[in-house]
Amino acid sequence: MTAKKVILITAEWDALRQYARRICQEAAQQLSAEYEEVNEDWNFLTEHGEKDEFGGVEIPQAFLQLEDGKILHVMTKVPLNEKGSPDLKSGIELFLKAAGKSDS
Repeated sequence: MTAKKVILITAEWDALRQYARRICQEAAQQLSAEYEEVNEDWNFLTEHGEKDEFGGVEIPQAFLQLEDGKILHVMTKVPLNEKGSPDLKSGIELFLKAAGKSDS
């Protein structure tokens, strides 16, 4: 499967936006894919995103669009390490796994 685009749905008020952006931009670069950041696209999130037990959606969420147009949900929120800090490497690895480009 070939990745066409990494899509990040975020918001200006999202405190972890900068980390989600870095994860998605680096993943796009490693996958030779486009990067698109979209501000508060609730329709996209409702259609493709991960929902909570009440049917609501959270921000940020990140997706991988494949060459055939299929949208894969990859990440909700920024992964944290055991110390509670943003784990950019783990976030990038989620994209590589989703695209079938990871050995782990």
